[in-house]
Amino acid sequence: MMPGGLTEAKPATPEIQEIANEVKPQLEEQTNESYKEFEAVEYKTQVVAGINYYIKVRVGHNTYIHMKIFKPLPQQRQSLTLTGYQTDKSKEDELTGF
Repeated sequence: MMPGGLTEAKPATPEIQEIANEVKPQLEEQTNESYKEFEAVEYKTQVVAGINYYIKVRVGHNTYIHMKIFKPLPQQRQSLTLTGYQTDKSKEDELTGF
C-alpha cells in the first residue's frame, strides 16, 4: 500500500470494534446523540504520521455513520481521536477519505 492511500474495504474485526467503541463518547458528544446500536461493519486504513481508520458503524436499521479516527504512532503516547464523521449513511455507501 502506498503511504497516504486508502486500503480496500475489509470486514470489521474485534480490534476495529474496540477502536470504534473507544471514540464512541466523542461521537455522541459531537452529534448530541446516544447510540444503543453501535456495530462496526467494515473499515479502511490510511497510513499517515500514524493511522487513520475509516470505519462504517451501524447505529440502527439501515442507518450508518462513517467515522474517521486517528491513531498516533506508539511513541507519541496519545489516545485515539475522532477527527471526522458523516451521518445519514446507508449500508451501500462506500467509505471514502474525508
